Amino acid sequence: MDYTNLGRTGVQVSRLCLGTMNFGEQTQEPDAFQIMDRALEHGINFFDSANVYGGAGGKGRTEEILGNWFAQGGERREKVVLATKVYGDMGQWPNQSGLSALHIRQACEDSLRRLQTDHIDIYQMHHIKRDTRWEEIWQAMETLVQQGKVLYVGSSNFGGWHITQANEIAKRRNFLGLVSEQSLYNLNARMIEMEVVPACLEYGLGIIPWSPLGGGLLGGVLQKAQEGRRSSPGMQQQIEDNREKLEAYEGLCSEMGREPADVALGWLLQQPAVTAPIIGPRTMEQLDAALGTLDVTFDEDTLGSLDKIFPGPGGPAPEAYAW
Repeated sequence: MDYTNLGRTGVQVSRLCLGTMNFGEQTQEPDAFQIMDRALEHGINFFDSANVYGGAGGKGRTEEILGNWFAQGGERREKVVLATKVYGDMGQWPNQSGLSALHIRQACEDSLRRLQTDHIDIYQMHHIKRDTRWEEIWQAMETLVQQGKVLYVGSSNFGGWHITQANEIAKRRNFLGLVSEQSLYNLNARMIEMEVVPACLEYGLGIIPWSPLGGGLLGGVLQKAQEGRRSSPGMQQQIEDNREKLEAYEGLCSEMGREPADVALGWLLQQPAVTAPIIGPRTMEQLDAALGTLDVTFDEDTLGSLDKIFPGPGGPAPEAYAW
């Protein structure tokens, strides 16, 4: 496993991040335990969760599964760089969501209890909350850092302007500010290259792409269809909307002798500021398969071919839309 610094911090994380969103929904606790143990065997030390994850098991169930796994000992907690999130609706009352100081404090305490740990390594805001001022948010986060309950603060689904605003205000408070941004980013969804990537590069944030395979679209859907595997109606529509690109893409992957999923993940690892794409395996086999991406290499011609198939927004702003 290769490791890299998370943005401008000194903490070292694996180049793949284990996403746990399926735990408690499609993957039950015993299987989740096996997947997390195998992740450590592979050297994956970066785990991502959120307080709202849990699916049918209820909000918070995913963090509970992680906490039960940590409680087994074996230095599991010490080995893991643990990221979770705050923002989502955790109850019916007015202050049980968002980024008020009140909710941040309560949500952090609840996550710590479910996770059975005394600190969260990276506490991420799951979305921007436009009606809460940064002075309030940073005061709450600073308190958690001073108490040792949070080490680093990250964002998710922020725009470039939000990252700039947040870190400039943090700087005035002599606070480290945001160190990571978790964004939708894959070959077929490259909008963050306009504003978010430049902001992350400027402020030293590590990008953690979510949905790196486009919900499965970049994982060899045409090949799987030929093998008789069925897709959901929603995926079928996406395939038809993108069929020409997918045919070219899977053909290129075949020429490379690589699985489409490996190429999609490997391409992300080549992109500026990307720390670790999030892989969300439902099974042990899916986790093992994801490791194939770490030895994918790209020459300039291959990268150029991928840019032609999935051209993106045209680079950073303003050149993406102006001269």
